[in-house]
Amino acid sequence: MVTEVLLNDVRINITNYQEEVVHDKKTGESLQSILFDFKVTSEDYHKITTLLYENNFVVKVPERNLEFRGTINHYSTSITNLYEENAVGDFRVGLIEVK
Repeated sequence: MVTEVLLNDVRINITNYQEEVVHDKKTGESLQSILFDFKVTSEDYHKITTLLYENNFVVKVPERNLEFRGTINHYSTSITNLYEENAVGDFRVGLIEVK
């Protein structure tokens, strides 16, 4: 079971993980794609959202020995304001490889 993903060397503890290879419709190239869920506390909200705004990442999944350059192709959250003390939000992020 995968328990962490690193985005630009920032470690994120995850609760759910999916991985697949997709094919670029224009080039026919095989591209790595991952989707994962994680919890974000009010204390980490600013750090995580600032990281996600970078949009392009060196993606590492150590437990799968996987590394690629990727960009966000899916993003959702259960809450839009985690500045309230002790709040926790559920985040889902999808990344796809860029060549």
